[in-house]
Amino acid sequence: MIQRIQTLYLLIVVILTGLTLWLPLAGFSNEGGTYLLTAFGVRDAAGNIVQSTVYLGILLVLTAVLPLVVIFLFKRRMLQFRLCVAELMLLIGSIGMMGIYFFLCRRFFSGGEFYGQELKVALIFPVVCLVFDFLAARAILKDEKLVRSLDRIR
Repeated sequence: MIQRIQTLYLLIVVILTGLTLWLPLAGFSNEGGTYLLTAFGVRDAAGNIVQSTVYLGILLVLTAVLPLVVIFLFKRRMLQFRLCVAELMLLIGSIGMMGIYFFLCRRFFSGGEFYGQELKVALIFPVVCLVFDFLAARAILKDEKLVRSLDRIR
């Protein structure tokens, strides 16, 4: 299980998605103060939730749990591949939802004096996860192809 390269790829996806859950995604500043966009809400400087983004949080939790499930399905490679493709779709959906929340927050906080925004490093993690999830899916297919060719030889 751990000796397969797709397991390492999927572990990287789990770690990066977990970091995306806990790190801020973006920061906004206006005359009312500084606000941070996180997976579960937009927080002000005091840590109070100003706007809820719980749907993004739920989607990111799903994208963090699914690769763990995929890792332990190592004996059923085709199911593993299908779940990897489902993970790709969830990651694309979470990237889209992050973009929507980012632009909604930008428009929400642009009323009055808007000082600026800053993108945090956690905003890039789902894109990196897409790459590693694709590599894992490709490695799973390569394993399946190898097993089928060995079955044909017997």
